[in-house]
Amino acid sequence: MSRTPISLPGSAPTRGAYSPALKVDGRDGTWLFCTGQLALDPAGGVIAPHDAAEQSERIFATIGALLAAAGMDFSHVVRVQTYLTVMADFPHFRAVRDRYLDAYKPASTLLGVAALAQPGCCVEVEITAFREIPA
Repeated sequence: MSRTPISLPGSAPTRGAYSPALKVDGRDGTWLFCTGQLALDPAGGVIAPHDAAEQSERIFATIGALLAAAGMDFSHVVRVQTYLTVMADFPHFRAVRDRYLDAYKPASTLLGVAALAQPGCCVEVEITAFREIPA
């Protein structure tokens, strides 16, 4: 098994001992574990504070880029975990999420939380993806 940290050029730097995503290659295939993604600009500032729709767009674009860096796409996503600071924002988030994932229907959890790590962030999304080794 090999582990490869994945980060994107021009992304906000991480603040701690973690990677934006971790690709794990094993004998049955490749897993990708994406850290919870926030809508941040390259300097670490919040994009569209308190705007769930705009933040969701940025987050799913980032997740798509992380998937691509691992040789995957949204069809490989098997699990999604979402955190919203305002549950009334769910329809805005859902409209974006469904454009990316409706065809694949991964397992999904939605949690309402009091706050996220960066003030102004109202959506955080983490995913797990898997790509089998062709037989």
